[in-house]
Amino acid sequence: MDKVFIRGLQAHTVIGIYDWEQRAERPLIIDIVVGVDTRAAAASDNIRDAVNYHAISDAVMAFVKGENVHLLETMAERLARFLFAEFPIDTLELRIAKPGAVPGVDAVGVEIERQRGDYAVCGAR
Repeated sequence: MDKVFIRGLQAHTVIGIYDWEQRAERPLIIDIVVGVDTRAAAASDNIRDAVNYHAISDAVMAFVKGENVHLLETMAERLARFLFAEFPIDTLELRIAKPGAVPGVDAVGVEIERQRGDYAVCGAR
């Protein structure tokens, strides 16, 4: 399986379990690795045959901004479901980091791995 990655995507949203976290948007740093077959894109050299990482980046930033959840785990699961529904990807590795959430720590976060078959609602490609 070929992989396309987006590393260090910065998205802003209201997230957290504490009252002070719910008062303002906070940055999340998101790393995405999607499993796709890149041979058609390589042969044609045409973006129509590729998973467009610019489109994924824009969609992720808009999705995250529109969500208001308490847990990174919830954000990760909802984002994974969204990505499978919107893009022709076979697998997903998703890491979401929340900088400054814990004093003295650069970031805390969650990392999940999913396959298209994990979500019946997304169907087969």
